[in-house]
Amino acid sequence: MSKLSYTRALNLALAAEMDRDPAVFVIGEDVRHALTNVTAGMFDKFGPARVLEMPLSEQGFTNFATGAAMAGLRPVVEYQIPFLLMLVFEQIANQANKFSLMSGGQARVPVTYLLPAAGWRLGWGAQHSDEPYSLFAHYGVKTVVPATPSDAFGLLTSAIRDDDPVVVFAPIGSLTMREDLTQGDLAPVPLGTGRIHREGHDVTVVAIGHLVYDALAVAGQLEDQVSIEVFDPRTLYPFDWDGLAASLAKTGRLVVIDDSNRTCGMAAEILATAAEEMPLLAPPRRITRPDGAILGFAPELDLALQPGRQQLADMVLAVVKDA
Repeated sequence: MSKLSYTRALNLALAAEMDRDPAVFVIGEDVRHALTNVTAGMFDKFGPARVLEMPLSEQGFTNFATGAAMAGLRPVVEYQIPFLLMLVFEQIANQANKFSLMSGGQARVPVTYLLPAAGWRLGWGAQHSDEPYSLFAHYGVKTVVPATPSDAFGLLTSAIRDDDPVVVFAPIGSLTMREDLTQGDLAPVPLGTGRIHREGHDVTVVAIGHLVYDALAVAGQLEDQVSIEVFDPRTLYPFDWDGLAASLAKTGRLVVIDDSNRTCGMAAEILATAAEEMPLLAPPRRITRPDGAILGFAPELDLALQPGRQQLADMVLAVVKDA
């Protein structure tokens, strides 16, 4: 195997889990037609009992998945666009995610909610261009944002095997990425473990999702001026605070780049926890979408509102200067 694409990695992980465990099945809109390509080949291989086409009622079939999980199955629910998670937020955060605690551990709800295209894409429109992962992390729902094809495979595999609800965001900016891999490279990635993509000793850049690639590019661009460590949390809840602390013990400086809105965002939580609990040589910085940013109606403005490489480079140099 070589040059594995991100979407194909999701497809392989889902197929492998359906092969391994007969309790795993997939539901959603247009999943039999594989509109997002994640379920390509599934209907022919597993049939109508395990690839279920759903009506245009996300709230209905999300609750159906909760009941199926409590009855001993492992549903994977595909949503085509980010805003659909707003419709089912109550079903996930207030229902499925609370049953285990409310029952004293007697009930388990192993549902995976898969969003195979999260974020901005040209022409998608303002209602389709959000990244609402911070909402789920805030409510304590296990939340993952894989950046690479290998992590897409590994984290989706672990999400499906987990006994709690897990939301998997696949960033649009990562979908075109490919990775040279062998079959042996594909393995489960434990939830709650971060990944160092590039080691450094001056600044830790925490990059979420597809922004890992921008962080790596900036690290290369500035390598003659500053040594940047690129930390990819991979899981936003539970977050790998020990991994971040180990990185900051080396660098003492922190910049977070996050493709969601500023107030109450994931970047804010990372900065706050680092400031409270970890040794820092300079005030931490963040790069996010602006507050109240609405993307998807003016391409030039859309690009200007998103976190980018120049912003990151400027912020890295500023945090070094502050120390």
